[in-house]
Amino acid sequence: MADVVEVLVPGGKATAGPPIGPALGPLGINVKAVVDEINKKTSSFNGMQVPVKIEVDDKKNFTVTVGIPPTTALIKKEVNIEKGSPEPNLQIVGDLPMEAAVRIARMKAGDMLSYDLKNAVKEVVGTCMSVGVNVDGKRPKEILAAIDAGTYDSAFV
Repeated sequence: MADVVEVLVPGGKATAGPPIGPALGPLGINVKAVVDEINKKTSSFNGMQVPVKIEVDDKKNFTVTVGIPPTTALIKKEVNIEKGSPEPNLQIVGDLPMEAAVRIARMKAGDMLSYDLKNAVKEVVGTCMSVGVNVDGKRPKEILAAIDAGTYDSAFV
């Protein structure tokens, strides 16, 4: 029977401290080896929180599975901002190109509730609204209406 530990770590910068060390310590495995593996696998997500699952079997072998960072983290990285707007309806902190919204939707497809790319992109645009980021220079609500009207259908093929 395997033990499973799920943690959220900074991409490429996990340490043996909390939350990883205390969770893995009692399992009797080499925590440094696990941390090194996590950092190797998450280095491309530098600066983002990344969900990681560590499975440890009864022979003390471990497997690290890396998830996709939250949509907000992907948007912030794409727009190059540290954090979202304190007042998303009043203060805009960035602009996400539609191509980037489509790329994020494709990346997150497995984790989303949407059945198709068009609705997945609408989820990403909706997240932009709560972070204070415009899409293609327009307010997210305008973009959602344009998506519904079919304006961006060519981007979803």
